[in-house]
Amino acid sequence: MSKPSIGDQELALLHYLAEHGGASVGEVASGFGEPRGLARSTVLTMMERLRGKGYLKRRQLRGMFRYSTATGPKEAMRSAVGSFVEKTLSGSVSPFVAWMSEHAEVSETELAELEALVAQLQTRRKES
Repeated sequence: MSKPSIGDQELALLHYLAEHGGASVGEVASGFGEPRGLARSTVLTMMERLRGKGYLKRRQLRGMFRYSTATGPKEAMRSAVGSFVEKTLSGSVSPFVAWMSEHAEVSETELAELEALVAQLQTRRKES
């Protein structure tokens, strides 16, 4: 079962927490929220939503909740991309690939990863 999708701001917050390890709401509000003009209450709401969706976990340490990622940002990104493809592109990745071929800068490493993924898809198709 897939997790609920998340928005851009939630994904950015998830990346922030993954980079900084466990953090309190206050720490996230000052390090992540303030530069983006987000109030502490907004940051707390976002963190609790992510926790409710299963992307964050929290534990109490010395009377304060510390939040950390329950999943990695890559899983969250996969979920966000999957939701985008299903909802916006009606399940077709062709428009995305066409856009990417015209507009995106793709490094040699990324191109190799894409080629490996295509090879994997072709193998799965032959096995079916």
